[in-house]
Amino acid sequence: MIHKGAIVLGVLAGAAVGVLLAPDSGKNTRAKLKKEGKDLKNQITEDFKEVKDDLSKAAKSGKDKFKDDLKEFASKSSYKTEQAITFLEKQLAILKEKNKTLQQTS
Repeated sequence: MIHKGAIVLGVLAGAAVGVLLAPDSGKNTRAKLKKEGKDLKNQITEDFKEVKDDLSKAAKSGKDKFKDDLKEFASKSSYKTEQAITFLEKQLAILKEKNKTLQQTS
């Protein structure tokens, strides 16, 4: 089962890579990255709110179900965190490569 948050993160990551690889000025690239970063933050916040709401409902339905949902929440949180870290690592690697091209050797 694919979670909608994973699809959104994939789309955002793909868009960010496209932005970085497209020929554009640094100012425009930074603005696009900033917008995509905000979009990513908003999507993650929305996903966590959904999970929090689900947990609230589960708490009302019983202790055992709550424990199961807590495990699921931890798993989802871990995957979301991993996806965000991977996205940021890729962006950092791309930015490092671009920065290398700007550095001059003495």
